[in-house]
Amino acid sequence: MQPDALYRGVPAGSRRRARNNRLVGPGRLHALIDGVFAIAVTLLVLDLPALPGSAHFVHRFVEGWPSYAAYVVSFATIALIWIEHHGMMSAVRFVNRRFLERTLIFLLFVSIIPWPTALAAEHIRQGGAAARAAALLYAATMMLMGLSMAFSWRYLAEHEQLLAEPARPAMPAGARRALMGSLAYLPAIVFALLVPPVSFAIDAAIALYFALSKNELPGVMYEAGLKDGSV
Repeated sequence: MQPDALYRGVPAGSRRRARNNRLVGPGRLHALIDGVFAIAVTLLVLDLPALPGSAHFVHRFVEGWPSYAAYVVSFATIALIWIEHHGMMSAVRFVNRRFLERTLIFLLFVSIIPWPTALAAEHIRQGGAAARAAALLYAATMMLMGLSMAFSWRYLAEHEQLLAEPARPAMPAGARRALMGSLAYLPAIVFALLVPPVSFAIDAAIALYFALSKNELPGVMYEAGLKDGSV
């Protein structure tokens, strides 16, 4: 991309700061993020049980319900987190090394979600220590993923030169929402040590909350684009 194209529509002051601080456009980061999410949801499918084509098909299908439940919750969580993160990234006009590092930490936790999902599906019916460990690992992974995204929100809120101007006032609220969503996994962690099925139910409830609630940032960007055509 030509330098003039990169900074098209960017105010002169932000343009100078971007050049002085060696900021670059977020295009390659968008591609990496979408690739990691695509791989994560694909790996979830690979952990679904294979069903024999025999008289035992129905029995095996019913018996595998933990795998299907874990798949649905994890897929919904990954999909909703992708929507939330996509909304955040819609405001990003430049990235620097620190923001890249924070995003890579976030992607670390996204990429390993299939692992605790498979463990949860395998051990939830067994009960005992195995179920507690699987539930704990699952909830902890989800919380760490959420916290890493919340740190990205906060970093952007504190470094407005990376953002489109219309989005800047909305960033603190987005950071608070991401943090609250992450801390909502604390009860799931507690119940993982007591009643693992309740822990997984909380995980599912958190996904449902994000499905029913709405991040205001995409709407802000959309309205700004309609008004001045610069977004």
